[in-house]
Amino acid sequence: MNTVSNKIDELVAKKDKFRLGGGIDKIEKQHSEGKLSARERIEKLYDNGFYQEIYTLVEHSGSGFGMEGKDIPGDGIISALGAIDGRLVFSVSQDFTSMGGSVGKMHAWKFCEMMRKALKNGTPFISINDSGGARIQEPIDSLNGYGEIFYHNTLLSGVVPQVAIIAGPCAGGAAYSPALMDFVIMVKNTGKMFIAGPQVIKEATGEVISAEELGGALAQATYSGNVHFVAENDDHALQLTRLLLSYLPSNNTQTPPSIGDGTIDISEVPILNTLIPDDPREPYDMMQILINTFDPNSILEIQSHFAPNIICAFARLNGRVVGVVANQPIQRFGSIDIDASDKSSRFVRFCNAFNIPIITFVDVPGFLPGIEQEFGGIIRHGAKMLFSFSACTVPKISIVVRKAYGGAYLAMNARSLGADRVAAWPTAEIAVMGAEGAISVLFREDIKKAKDPKKFKSELIDKYRLDFASPYPAAKSGLVDDVITPSQTRQYLSVCLESLKNKTELRPHKKHGLIPL
Repeated sequence: MNTVSNKIDELVAKKDKFRLGGGIDKIEKQHSEGKLSARERIEKLYDNGFYQEIYTLVEHSGSGFGMEGKDIPGDGIISALGAIDGRLVFSVSQDFTSMGGSVGKMHAWKFCEMMRKALKNGTPFISINDSGGARIQEPIDSLNGYGEIFYHNTLLSGVVPQVAIIAGPCAGGAAYSPALMDFVIMVKNTGKMFIAGPQVIKEATGEVISAEELGGALAQATYSGNVHFVAENDDHALQLTRLLLSYLPSNNTQTPPSIGDGTIDISEVPILNTLIPDDPREPYDMMQILINTFDPNSILEIQSHFAPNIICAFARLNGRVVGVVANQPIQRFGSIDIDASDKSSRFVRFCNAFNIPIITFVDVPGFLPGIEQEFGGIIRHGAKMLFSFSACTVPKISIVVRKAYGGAYLAMNARSLGADRVAAWPTAEIAVMGAEGAISVLFREDIKKAKDPKKFKSELIDKYRLDFASPYPAAKSGLVDDVITPSQTRQYLSVCLESLKNKTELRPHKKHGLIPL
């Protein structure tokens, strides 16, 4: 007859076995490849390494080809809840040591259950992906399981933040779950993400490429933009996740966490007066303006490897979280191309969904010209920016730093797209096009007939800049609230942000707008 003590010992032994996943030897193999185990990742994710595991004793359904008698602890996935900076977060961590972390019926069920719990409780959801993919022994159940995961990713979208960590293979249909989430963090060397691997591509097209070149962290971060952050190792990926969550609210009914006592720093920043070159054609690093405007060490750039001609970042101003979109003149002179349009549009829509005010810094000569851009759909992609800013109802503040030309100026959160406050630096040039281009069009014949065409053209350019391309005509028309010295930027933004913290905006009732995808 079993005693209570024996039953307790039996439970402890069973859980201890499950906690070892596929066994010590396979965990050691993970370590030899520079990877943490699934459980070690969960422990390092949460405060003080404490978490509560749910569905520990779940096993596979027993159905499927050759599944009888197979031992897959937890069905290859750990589901847990715990605190990150004192806030509740639900997570799953795929266990590659247990049948390669393959996705079967119960594996997918646990995945979805944790998403449902995150949705019900209004908390962030994190998935740590390290899986060989679909469990071919359970073909129909695996396929259906992936579909349910994608469906729940969509249910959570815009309600609670979703973060995916790619710490191992994530190939084929499995890659679509991270793609449906808000942020993707991938580990160098060990993380891989692609729909079709190198061997499939070689057989289908004859192209030869390595797995790292095709689906590695830097490739996915630089070329496709699928990855938002590149991590050096598992520990770094978990640190990035914790840092990212510190800028985000737990759900769409809350505001992001603030730091400090709310004191507003209205001091001027003289160095900002020195960062713009005298020559309007000379590039400079916009990041230096941002660093000297926002709270020290508070800027977290998103997708830094992708579309570097536009900066998207979280930052803090007087301890309050804001989203920043800024043109980067040292990359393609800050022009907007297809990738920059997609990157900024997605970021703006995320900020709007989670009550994060948006501040834009404008220095844009236009949309990038070229046949490749036109045939690639720059009109449609650029329209995403117009749509995203226009649909955005959080506080929107714009600072025109230098060039602000044509439709690209509008796409960077102009007053006509609903910006709440707009200020310009004295160096701002707001016009349909640059002075050189405008004069060449307007006075082509006069320049040809002039005694000294070069001098005459230069005089016309100077006059055009003074009369039309400076910030003052826009200020005169009310399209710019004020022209401020650069050193006053932090002060200006601080007061604007404080005055807009209770902003409400009524919009027509509808299911959703039809963004030009």
